[in-house]
Amino acid sequence: MTKPRLYSGMQPSAESLQIGNYIGALLNWKELQKSHDAFFSIVDLHAITVAQDPALLALNTRRTAAQYIAAGIDPSASTLYVQSHVAAHAQLAWVLNTITGFGEASRMTQFKDKSTRFGADATTLGLFAYPTLMAADILLYQTSIVPVGEDQRQHVELTRDLAARFNSRFGDTFTVPEVAIVKETAKIYDLQNPTSKMSKSAESHAGVIWVLDEASVTKKKIMRAVTDADGGVVFDRENKPGVANLLTIYSVLANRTVQSLEDEYAGRGYGDLKKGLVEVVTGTFDPIRARVTELLDDPAELDRLLAVNAAHAAEVANATLATVFERVGLLLPR
Repeated sequence: MTKPRLYSGMQPSAESLQIGNYIGALLNWKELQKSHDAFFSIVDLHAITVAQDPALLALNTRRTAAQYIAAGIDPSASTLYVQSHVAAHAQLAWVLNTITGFGEASRMTQFKDKSTRFGADATTLGLFAYPTLMAADILLYQTSIVPVGEDQRQHVELTRDLAARFNSRFGDTFTVPEVAIVKETAKIYDLQNPTSKMSKSAESHAGVIWVLDEASVTKKKIMRAVTDADGGVVFDRENKPGVANLLTIYSVLANRTVQSLEDEYAGRGYGDLKKGLVEVVTGTFDPIRARVTELLDDPAELDRLLAVNAAHAAEVANATLATVFERVGLLLPR
């Protein structure tokens, strides 16, 4: 039986992924690759919609790929590749731009948020067209399911609209994908500001747990995590957001229920909870960090794996692109 096709990706916008990326994406991908024909991309074209240091971007792209593999994404079972290595992404994005209304692109909340934050001078056409590039990423592979966070729902809904619009105008071409929203219970918050989502772009890294942090750094951050003065290890997102955040991380990484953790730490202080969490987090990330080091120590082999996977991705993507070109009246190269 043919497995359903899946596509997802992350930007190489930092030297290390953070724990929210690991819990919210990589753990899900690791399981989904068993039951799906999975395409996972390091979306470097999306990264350059805002200013990047070129040398650092290249380094971070390799580091991100290495972290995918070290965290359990198997490049022999999934198609793991760098987005810019498949030219069809940019080519299809241009075609989709021509059927996307200026008004509907302007309504994308992420564009409005980022353009307000960056200012008019730093707001580029690339940032504006980010959602159509994301639509191209998905539609190229005739994707059935797109696992994303709630903040990307609007972009996948636009993708669905564009797929249906193209199919209506030019004939049945694209699979209309379904969105699979990652459960809200797995949302990870900043350790120093537990009402804000943990982010690679946080102003301060004091509340961010990086996958590649040394164990001593991770320990210091967790032990300094904001809690409250009430005492009591109880999950209460509204009144005890810091404690709830620590329990969420602990629960996911230890594969335990929050209730079992509440029972274990009943009558004990936050210090004990934090020490237990340190053991779980470092026990999870230490072997990943060691594997990333191995992969980066042999960049030629890492590049070979990415090239093999990019060749397969291009084969699938180019077949879709050829159909699109023919349908819209573009001559195919001979």
